[in-house]
Amino acid sequence: MKEYSLMINGQKTAPQGGFFDVLNPATETVVALCPQASIEQLDEAVSAAQGCYESWQYSSDAERKKLLHDIADRIEANAVELAQIIVEEQGKPLFLAQMEVGGAVAWTHATAELEMPVDILEDSDTKRVEVHRKSLGVVGSITPWNWPLMIAVWHIMPAIRSGNTVVSKPSGLTPLNTIRLVEIINEVAPPGLVNVVTGESGIGSGMTKHPGIRKIVFTGSTPTGQTIMRGAADNLKRLTLELGGNDAGIVLPDADPAVVAEGIFQTAFLNMGQTCAALKRLYVHDSIYEELCEKLADVAAKQVMGNGLDEGVTFGPIQNRDQLNLVSELVEDARANGARIICGGSRMDGAGYFYPPTLVADVTDGCRLVDEEQFGPVLPIIRYTDVEDAIKRANASDVGLGGSVWSSDIAKATQIAGRLECGTAWVNGHAELLPYAPFGGCKMSGFGVEFGQEGLMEYTSAQVININK
Repeated sequence: MKEYSLMINGQKTAPQGGFFDVLNPATETVVALCPQASIEQLDEAVSAAQGCYESWQYSSDAERKKLLHDIADRIEANAVELAQIIVEEQGKPLFLAQMEVGGAVAWTHATAELEMPVDILEDSDTKRVEVHRKSLGVVGSITPWNWPLMIAVWHIMPAIRSGNTVVSKPSGLTPLNTIRLVEIINEVAPPGLVNVVTGESGIGSGMTKHPGIRKIVFTGSTPTGQTIMRGAADNLKRLTLELGGNDAGIVLPDADPAVVAEGIFQTAFLNMGQTCAALKRLYVHDSIYEELCEKLADVAAKQVMGNGLDEGVTFGPIQNRDQLNLVSELVEDARANGARIICGGSRMDGAGYFYPPTLVADVTDGCRLVDEEQFGPVLPIIRYTDVEDAIKRANASDVGLGGSVWSSDIAKATQIAGRLECGTAWVNGHAELLPYAPFGGCKMSGFGVEFGQEGLMEYTSAQVININK
């Protein structure tokens, strides 16, 4: 059985806390053994990052760009291995894992080309005032289990592009890909620039409270984000929190079900629904409700469920047993309250955490499946008759990550999209993230943004230089 190592100061490091199993969600068998770091080893990783920061903060713009391009090339050179690891520890089909690796390569190249210009506020005969963006120091990255490579890239690359160093802590459910990514980074990066510590016994909380870490970037649940915020208060860490969502989509009566069904299904069930910005509740006008339900069921029927490494598989398992149990519980609650299960609706027999794509009709607000984030392969479909009412219901949630409007009238859909209370609103699409477009939530979905120029600035502080000539 393969044993992975921590990566501290450019060196593979044996764990002081032993190892724990990482399971394949398609087979429930052990993939590999993950190291359990100690708090002392977290301190070592932070110290290594601090040591590297002493010089890296003064690295040139060209040096940082080159390093990110070199890292992207190394990720691409290891693409086959990385995709294999993703499937084995996360469960998604191979084609989707390959897309994740390809996205990581493209995102790293794109981040390399972001700029950090000096803003000139005044340049007169007597005075020049400049605004510089300065790095923060050590950044702590805490990532979830749904996109283990991609989200690690989203955290790490802008941090080092802006002159910071990193300590990464991936989910204990899917740590292997991030460990391998950090090993790859260390093939071309200076020692201590990016370190990885793993473990589920106090490592995450230790990072949030660590005085040597100046910023935490976290993707995950709202309750965990609240805990991180409390822990970060003692030394006023900077935070970027991309937290839970319950994204609403509104289908207007002029939409053609035959045209929009595929897009709605793919963005709701992306990664088996285990995506923060996936479409999670769908409001459909009464005039096209039954037709759209039927078209969505047709798309669901085409999915091939199985082990992501098997040929032809399009739909993998839920990543872990706890999430499987939550999804099952929410569907059973909806069923008990009179919902109509169009397709799916119960876990598959045999090994693995398999749950088929499930469409649930005749539900409404107040049902747990509508009000709570299911984060799995289930879509509740809610009937409405008045568009104003649908907007109000879509906005009634205490979270606000994304939302969408589906229509043949682009102008009308765009106007409605602008009224949704969320960080990103799509028209005739959902869940599309772009390296040049800021992404983040409002309300209980967190604060701060990632991606693009605005996302890069989240890893910096502003320093004004006021020059009297």
